[in-house]
Amino acid sequence: MITIYHNPRCSKSREGLVLLEESEKDFEVIKYLESLFNEEELKTIISKLGIKPIDLIRTNEDIWKSDYKGKELTDQQIIKAMVKHPKLIERPIVVNNDKAVIGRPKELILDII
Repeated sequence: MITIYHNPRCSKSREGLVLLEESEKDFEVIKYLESLFNEEELKTIISKLGIKPIDLIRTNEDIWKSDYKGKELTDQQIIKAMVKHPKLIERPIVVNNDKAVIGRPKELILDII
């Protein structure tokens, strides 16, 4: 099953959702600002993405700049920051079984569906 972790207020996330709708494949939409991640879920997604936790952070968000920027943070601390402030998480994230991508640009989603 394909899953998109979606923020309806984000234009890139909406573009990713349209791409999935046009693919005519079955998928599930999770609005991750409403259905919050826990640490284990984030670790699993980060592993599927094949990235470091910092690579999933939206570093231009005000909360990152005010509370975290310039600090030496462990991967675990970065994951805790995303759990506490899900707005920090890049979007959209699309997961298909053991593969995942950040849909920026949206065409990356085609690689896993």
